[in-house]
Amino acid sequence: MKLLKPLWILRNGRRKKLGCSVTTWSPLATAFNTRPNSRPIFDSLKERTGLFNKPELTTFEGFYTLKDQAIEATDRLIEEATNSPTRPMVEIFDELSDTLCKVADLAEFVRIAHPQPHFARAAEEACISISGVVEKLNTHKGLYEALKKSVENGTSGDKHLAELFLFDFEQSGIHLEENKRKSVVALNDVILQTGQRFMAGAAKPRRVSRSAVPQNVRHFFSTEGDNIIVSGVYAECGEAAAREAAYRLYLAPDGTQDRLLDAVLQARHHMATLCGFRTYADRAIKASTMETAANVRQFLDLLSDGLHDRARMDFDVMLKMKKQETPYLDQLNCWDTPYYTHKAKNLLLDQANSDFSPYFSLGACMEGLDMLCQELYGISLKSEEMLPGESWSPDVYKLAVVHESEGLLGHIYCDLYERPGKPHQDCHFTIQGGKLLPDGSYQNPIVVIMLSLSGGHRSGPALLSAGALDNLFHEAGHALHSMLGRAPHQHVAGTRCPTDLAELLSVLMECFAADPQVLRRFARHFQTRQAAPERTLQRLCASKRLFAASEMQLQVFYSALDQQYHDRPAAPGGRTTDDLKEVQKQYYGLPYVENTAWQHRFSHLVGYGAKYYSYLISRALASSAWNTHFAADPLARRAGRRLRDRVLRHGGAVPPQVLLKDYLEMEITPQTLASALIDELDCHKDHLDTVLKILDRK
Repeated sequence: MKLLKPLWILRNGRRKKLGCSVTTWSPLATAFNTRPNSRPIFDSLKERTGLFNKPELTTFEGFYTLKDQAIEATDRLIEEATNSPTRPMVEIFDELSDTLCKVADLAEFVRIAHPQPHFARAAEEACISISGVVEKLNTHKGLYEALKKSVENGTSGDKHLAELFLFDFEQSGIHLEENKRKSVVALNDVILQTGQRFMAGAAKPRRVSRSAVPQNVRHFFSTEGDNIIVSGVYAECGEAAAREAAYRLYLAPDGTQDRLLDAVLQARHHMATLCGFRTYADRAIKASTMETAANVRQFLDLLSDGLHDRARMDFDVMLKMKKQETPYLDQLNCWDTPYYTHKAKNLLLDQANSDFSPYFSLGACMEGLDMLCQELYGISLKSEEMLPGESWSPDVYKLAVVHESEGLLGHIYCDLYERPGKPHQDCHFTIQGGKLLPDGSYQNPIVVIMLSLSGGHRSGPALLSAGALDNLFHEAGHALHSMLGRAPHQHVAGTRCPTDLAELLSVLMECFAADPQVLRRFARHFQTRQAAPERTLQRLCASKRLFAASEMQLQVFYSALDQQYHDRPAAPGGRTTDDLKEVQKQYYGLPYVENTAWQHRFSHLVGYGAKYYSYLISRALASSAWNTHFAADPLARRAGRRLRDRVLRHGGAVPPQVLLKDYLEMEITPQTLASALIDELDCHKDHLDTVLKILDRK
């Protein structure tokens, strides 16, 4: 894989006088400011390998080999665990977990990301096969009894990890009598199948007759014969009538979705009670930072009380903006808030995205990440050339993460550009977890971060918007969590920990991306290489804090609704919309819109059932970490070392409450976390005042 020298470098490379602040790009920035391309003639002369450097995956048939090898190893480990083992039981179980995850995690990523259908199909078949193996393990009485006996006898090894494995077993009902255990297995299948159908329906465009759409806004929508296609809520559309029409049509009640959601909620509650929990929320929250559903509810209630007046101030400003734009409309509605939030941020920036994004080329942003890593953790990001066959697409980058004294910590593959068929989502995948090996060496983690950037061709590098910059830093945070971790067991390495702890570093990285002290270290124009104007950086950072109270209140509303659905017996007959009305009235500052069913589009109810609140907890933890350890000096090595040594190194190997209390030096309670978020809002209140002044001048 070779990097072509882009035309924008050739055009500007001859310039002699570029100003006193000009510096040269680092090799890392140069690499990421150019989109990689395959060079078939040169590649044919090199040694060929398989995906992720696995020799088996030079062709798609390799997935069948990897699957068979994993199943054979699994059978051997089951035999060892159930026949007088000579090593601690958690070591056997962790090897089981590692063996299966190496195939399942790799296959899941390839299924989603590989552009060649035969690779994707083979990966999907491997996923299905390994899932079947995992299901059998989760219901293997002999394994469960052997593990339980080792815990009772004190021969399990790491007791915390052993109890996590036991909890995984008991979530599948293995400790129950046979008829109840079979019911749990059947309910799990219902939840999986029905949840997948609900998620597919949540993203499905709404097809309506032309007559259902007001004539004056029909031109805003796509048409198909006599029908109009509504594919979203048109949140940033400047026409109020079109926003309203889209909101009402896209979020109209859907009978099929309501039945599917009701079935998922009923099955989850039934399964939880069979396994000995009061509700599904108690089951889902047990091993998290909050520990109980009652703590989550208290946290949301305290935060809601603190947000009420602050969010009302945001809404008052938005209403003022709406009256300036449309004097005949004097009420703020749910379809207005995304539009006016976006507009206010543009007002504060006082310039188009095209004016500040040239200072945030992909190469510059990667240089910024590398600078942070070096300053905080003593690690460097080094671009590596890949062998032919190692990547699934020619425009993927590979980074080696190297510590100044520990050496290589792992690899990050960066799949950052949009392409046909690629999911349009920003996310992080673990391909191989870290693990201490029997010979004393460490199995280094391998991860992928995925974005959907455009550009990067010979006409110039990919230029990031403010949102894309946040997303890059967020996903890089997940990757660094894995790189910096050194947990001895794969099952709890890196981000394999409770959701709220797994999001801590990624949310904290967004704080760095919103701090002028950090941005001025790397924000440079991709052509002139001159530093971004200070005014631009200050306004960019301020824009990220606008209407933060109302946005947070919306997240509290979503979280409270998720808890409402999962923290009590599901009411038969589809009362989810009644619950929505009740929760919105209590937790959100704008009224429910009649004849809508927003929950039918809320796919996170499946993926984050009873745990949607976790993002707010992560944000509270990140805010506390930032204010306590980083705000005064964001690049202090002592702060980075403390974060790694007391939190990131351990992954999920230590209960989160223990880790966080030690790191933050405070009690982790609903009160302290809610207060952290309110304090964060008050700290940035001046940004709202800035917008008011701008509006008054208009």
